[in-house]
Amino acid sequence: MRKPKILTTIRDYSWSLFFADLMAGLTVALVALPLSLAIAIASGADPGKGLVTAIVAGFFISLLGGSRVQIGGPTGAFIVVVFGVIAEHGYDGLVLATFMAGLILLVAGWMRAGRLIAFIPEAVVNGFTIGIAIIIAASQIGDFFGLTVSHMPADFIEKLPVLWGARETTNVSALCIALVTLVLIIGLRRLAPKYPGLVVAVGVGSAAVALMNLPVDTLFSRFGALPNQLPMPHLPDLSWDRLVELIPSAIIIAFLAGVESLLSAMVADRMIGGHHRPNAELTAQGAANIASSLFGGLPATGAIARTATNVRAGGKTPVAGIVHALVILLIMLAAAPLAGYLALPALAALLVMTAWNMSEPHKWKEYAKARKSDLALLLLTMVLTVLVDLTVAIGVGVAVGLALRLSRRDTDESDWKTPKR
Repeated sequence: MRKPKILTTIRDYSWSLFFADLMAGLTVALVALPLSLAIAIASGADPGKGLVTAIVAGFFISLLGGSRVQIGGPTGAFIVVVFGVIAEHGYDGLVLATFMAGLILLVAGWMRAGRLIAFIPEAVVNGFTIGIAIIIAASQIGDFFGLTVSHMPADFIEKLPVLWGARETTNVSALCIALVTLVLIIGLRRLAPKYPGLVVAVGVGSAAVALMNLPVDTLFSRFGALPNQLPMPHLPDLSWDRLVELIPSAIIIAFLAGVESLLSAMVADRMIGGHHRPNAELTAQGAANIASSLFGGLPATGAIARTATNVRAGGKTPVAGIVHALVILLIMLAAAPLAGYLALPALAALLVMTAWNMSEPHKWKEYAKARKSDLALLLLTMVLTVLVDLTVAIGVGVAVGLALRLSRRDTDESDWKTPKR
């Protein structure tokens, strides 16, 4: 079924549901704002692109999606892919690849491919997720320590010696702000898990930089003023040579968007006792990525952390996700200059924490006790993701995983377990 969930929930909608969705949407918007900025920066894009993506893609994912509580926008899973596409093909290449990925997802939804996630081995999903987390954490070392680097290579192996060579340029003020922010994020999450503690943590770190006039980079000092309005939509360059050149990038973006959104929807189902519509979710991801590309935004998908925040904050229907997108739009229109004061070490601490959560350390013992073949598949996918390429990692991982499944001949019972992300 490809019917958007909002058409089902709206039948019995009430003012009490709207108030719950309104409060949840406000909460998620406060969480999504710094995350969207940080993810855009880590991806090698202008921070304003993160806001555009959260607004446009977040709106369409909630409006057309198959989950009651799914929240969409830019996510950490895309950082590696987006950074690589921008480095190789420029930002206009990323926009076109995102547009093509949206079309692929629309076709996938129309062909009812939502159930195919069951054929992707869990070890592959866990492997590339941990690999992405490692790359994200490594990408934040420079801002976390306030290092001065003239040129940062995109390749993980090449990046490490450059960072080590710049160790003597460590900015003690930046490091202190990053550490304070990280400690606050961890502490507030434990003390008040239902509230957006990361917003408070990033705010405290950034306020310290402004009030104490510390020599620490902020969004404004490095990137200039953030946009205070949405850009006008326009079609990307659709030349045939460019389309052929970007097909591999579009496929991997579509794959990641589809898998991540369906995983997020499955986790949300467990939290609320609901049932999402996978084909509607794929269709929504397709429309959202097309819309994001038309406004010059980044690839988007369902965000597991923001979806969980929405559930914990009391979100009941897709209206909460629409409210979240509109609140970020209002902040962009009315308070963009204030966001320029956000300190980059504080945002780096936020992404380091995001990477740690992505790696799911609470499940490492479970991975170690799994079948040796599954553990080997996880490690293979992780190593290929970090050292080679995400496209290669997923392709090899899925092929090896399906071969292992066929060799076991236990197709009567799936070994899939819903990840607790």
